[in-house]
Amino acid sequence: MSSNKHHDHHHHHCPPEELPVTERCCTGTTGCEWDGTLRHVVTEPIFVQKVYDAALFNLQALSTVNNVRFTPNLPSGSRILRVLEIRCKKFFNPSNINDPRNFKLEPETVLSGGEFLKDEKGCYVEVIGPDGLSTEKLIYADTSDCDEVNAGTPVFGTQKVKVRGNVLIEIDLLILDSRDRRVKFTITANVPVAPVNSPLILTNFFELCIPSVFNSAFFPRFAEFCNILCETRLATNSIQRDITVCPESGRITIDLIIALCITCEKKIIVPVQLCVLSTGFPELSPDTSPICTTFPTLFPKQIDENSETGPGTGPGCREKPFNFSLHEEEE
Repeated sequence: MSSNKHHDHHHHHCPPEELPVTERCCTGTTGCEWDGTLRHVVTEPIFVQKVYDAALFNLQALSTVNNVRFTPNLPSGSRILRVLEIRCKKFFNPSNINDPRNFKLEPETVLSGGEFLKDEKGCYVEVIGPDGLSTEKLIYADTSDCDEVNAGTPVFGTQKVKVRGNVLIEIDLLILDSRDRRVKFTITANVPVAPVNSPLILTNFFELCIPSVFNSAFFPRFAEFCNILCETRLATNSIQRDITVCPESGRITIDLIIALCITCEKKIIVPVQLCVLSTGFPELSPDTSPICTTFPTLFPKQIDENSETGPGTGPGCREKPFNFSLHEEEE
């Protein structure tokens, strides 16, 4: 009985007439508006991370898993007619980022022709990337030969990507129940793609170009990030061979092949200052409370000689920026 309930609940999980899409999903608000004319465009300097060189890789791996237990059990008196759809997604536990079941990639890179900077304890020096996490390593190489011809220096790398953790697999079955009705029945399983102590390992090689380490205030950084998809199918594409149902309990076990499709991008990054054309700062319309008459601003106004709201040349304002020279001026 419980399995039928589970099925009914899944079957009626969101008819459009009961719950319109607008309530379930949302759109974002940026506060950026532009009237399309260049009248209000200004230049803004921003301190950003520039990509100096990048390479993209696609990697794939297969994992075979046998006798995976799916829940719920098949309702008594039912039989499976066919498989409608198999879905696979990454498992992630938001309450524990170090959960061993979390599906994750761990890239390990070894360089030749350059090296990653280390501190006195032998740990890599990692710096903050654009994602706000410590995801970039500083690279050092002797770039003097290539600096002379005004070119970048190649560094070569070997990368191992370790894949570990679990995926969630959902299978929609078409079953014939005990009353001879054709019903959609969904079963799920949380499947480890590789044993915890022996992850899947994929290897690839790359070459990246780094700029001079001597002609800059910053060492170049190495960043890599990957994304992964999983696709699943029955091991031999046969219901009879791959799906086993216990006649007494209705317990379902299935043999599967899980394909892992991985995209990785490696970048050499240098910090730079850019001048960008901007249409000004975004202004959000707040949800105002009726008590206060004025509210503080979140960001300071830009005051320089180019902005329209410049301070002018009133008392206490310097007309020219102060400058000095190390050489005495000759009389």
